[in-house]
Amino acid sequence: MPKHNDNSINWNEPVSPMPPTARPGWRDVLALLLGYVALDWASYIYPLHGLNITPWSPAPALGLVFLLRFGKSATPPLALAILVADAWVRHLPASLPLSIALSVLLTLSYWAIAEALRRRLAGGGIFGDRRGLLEWAVIVAAGTLLNSLIFVSTLSLGNLIPAGGGRDAFVRYWVGDGVGVLVSMPILWMLLEERGRAQLRTMVLTWESLGYLAATGMALWVAFGIGAEADFKYFYVLLLPVMWAAARQGLAGAVFSAAIVQIGIIGAVELLGFAAVTVLEIQTLAIVLALFGFFIGVVVDEKQRVSAELRQTLRLVAAGEMAGALAHELNQPLTALSAYGTACEQLLEQGETGDRLRATIRRMVAESFRAADVVRRLRDFFRTGATRLERITLGELLASATAPFVAKAQRQGIELAMDPVPACTLLADRLQLEVVLRNLLSNAFDAVAEQPAGQRRIRLSAHPEGAGRVCVCVEDSGPGLSGAMAARLFEVFRSSKASGLGLGLAISRAIVEAHGGNLWTEATDHGLFKLVLPTEGKADDAA
Repeated sequence: MPKHNDNSINWNEPVSPMPPTARPGWRDVLALLLGYVALDWASYIYPLHGLNITPWSPAPALGLVFLLRFGKSATPPLALAILVADAWVRHLPASLPLSIALSVLLTLSYWAIAEALRRRLAGGGIFGDRRGLLEWAVIVAAGTLLNSLIFVSTLSLGNLIPAGGGRDAFVRYWVGDGVGVLVSMPILWMLLEERGRAQLRTMVLTWESLGYLAATGMALWVAFGIGAEADFKYFYVLLLPVMWAAARQGLAGAVFSAAIVQIGIIGAVELLGFAAVTVLEIQTLAIVLALFGFFIGVVVDEKQRVSAELRQTLRLVAAGEMAGALAHELNQPLTALSAYGTACEQLLEQGETGDRLRATIRRMVAESFRAADVVRRLRDFFRTGATRLERITLGELLASATAPFVAKAQRQGIELAMDPVPACTLLADRLQLEVVLRNLLSNAFDAVAEQPAGQRRIRLSAHPEGAGRVCVCVEDSGPGLSGAMAARLFEVFRSSKASGLGLGLAISRAIVEAHGGNLWTEATDHGLFKLVLPTEGKADDAA
């Protein structure tokens, strides 16, 4: 499918916003005149009493599109187009004053329909959603019904319709106008706007569009070849290509396929010479077919817009989580940098310029590198979900994650113990899993901080969890969590700490799940978190 780099077209906006009215230029007037007459000529089949009462009348759809785009300034050229079509295409058997009156009457009727559409759909745009599509169909159906009643009554008063033929003329005119507008207006509307043309062009310039044409041809053969001998009981197969195009390409596919089907129907009835009454019945079914296809197309477009909006929302959420994760994870290296900086000042004041000062500076540099690595790796994870996998033993991972807490445990009188762990290897992003483990240990330190001296204990342990998996447990002697709190602890912006952002555990679970593991807490009388990770090969017993 061709790609369009035109940033001025927002493909996620609702289809066809209602444009502000403007005065038509001479090219617009010429397009309306030639287009209206050409459509009238192409659709002038089975005319009742030699009038413009046919089973398919797409020309009014073009008039409605111009009235919506240009407002009342499009009424004079539309009236002229109707008058020219009456004289040149239909050879209307009426006097010039009556012909002028009929063209003015039809123009005013179409203008009333256009104004009703403009007033009702100005906010949401035409064909923009299911509600807009339904309102458009109702307004067009009601408007053409009223228009047919007025127009046929005027023809009867002018003795252009035989006595007793008014009812038949009314029904045929209404169906012809209704089919013409409901089937043709969407594609004409899209053809006359930049974004609509781009959508149709993108769809047509694909190999799949040939499939739509082939499917339509096959469906027409079934409906009018096989189906003609069975009273058109197979007419419903014409719905299949429209549904296919709508499901794949949205409203653009639906209007394209419906237009092709309509042209195929008219060609078939002309070629096979069906009676006018039969054509009228077929066109009634064609309205239902087109509207159903349009509905599917609008639903598909709405789904794509919602999906795009959801992706944008998820990107914003990821950005928020990334900011929270950076604040959370940078706290430790920045605190360490501050402490090492203070230590350097104290050593300099003491006149120390030897190994102790150099060792402290090396620790500062190491912490700065760690901070930069945290920023880079978390950015990659939240932007693309990327993980930098490497082979690392479980014991090495736990020792590395625990190391920064050893001195802190001694200062706070906390008993920090790590049991022997299974001899197994992980294929994981070391830094990301260290982020998870350090977050769990930090939470454990906070949980035991309020316990009396001698009762502050944190234990790290691990054991095989079935074939190819290992379970790491972080336990503390804190008060534990209630069942309700444990169930909601991993929700974003949920925290058991007054100063917590509620992001650390949510981010930790996302990282663990990206590694194919699970992270959860259990409601017990003390703190307990369990982290299950896949291993390379079978995890042996503790070593």
